[in-house]
Amino acid sequence: MKKIFGRPACLKANPFHYCPGCGHSILHRLVAEVIDEMDIRGITIGIPPAGCAVLAYNYFDVDMVESAHGRGCALATGVKRARPESLVFTYQGDGDISAIGTAETLHAANRGELITSIFVNNAVYGMTGGQMAPTTMLGQKTSTSPYGRRAKVEGYPLKITDLIANLPGAAYVVRTSLATPAKVNATKKAIRKGFEIQRQGLGYALIEVLSPCPTNWKLSAVESFKYLEDVMEKEFVPGVLKDITKEKA
Repeated sequence: MKKIFGRPACLKANPFHYCPGCGHSILHRLVAEVIDEMDIRGITIGIPPAGCAVLAYNYFDVDMVESAHGRGCALATGVKRARPESLVFTYQGDGDISAIGTAETLHAANRGELITSIFVNNAVYGMTGGQMAPTTMLGQKTSTSPYGRRAKVEGYPLKITDLIANLPGAAYVVRTSLATPAKVNATKKAIRKGFEIQRQGLGYALIEVLSPCPTNWKLSAVESFKYLEDVMEKEFVPGVLKDITKEKA
């Protein structure tokens, strides 16, 4: 019988440590599939963050360089400049890329660094106990906002992807979701385009991926995907925010 589905070649056979229903496992597979399909395994270098995906090097069978919390884009900049022939991507959560790493991310994008960032947004600090993150939505309850986020006290959710889309060095900026199979497929296409933008030397690429966090949202896996579509996508609207390849067309 012909095998039509299996594990991507650059995804190790290690069991995921992620919680049931977490989007990281889905996203890891998508990234691995894109690397295989583009035949870039030998030149790919990933930069995992501190946070839930800190052990990403246990899963991707490509070169990986661990980053300090929030410094993914700074480290990726150095790696790419030292090895310009490589395909360099960062894999960062919302607390990593839009809190402690805000400066590194914005300035890398503004400089047009030839790197690709995959930004996993689940609106909470996942690994450390579900605290409020910069992306936590108004009214959303977390371990540090038990009554819900309040604009007058904690401010508004930070939409760093929208900010980056306005920077001249950013070439491709998109927000996607893992809420449904069709949206998962769209996310894979966005990741591939983000890698292609880098290979073409066009500038910085950012793919924000809305991802479920059942454990810290206090929901079942099924409920989390519904929450992703019914709630998160209303606040963080999926779509292409910037694509210079279409602007030039």
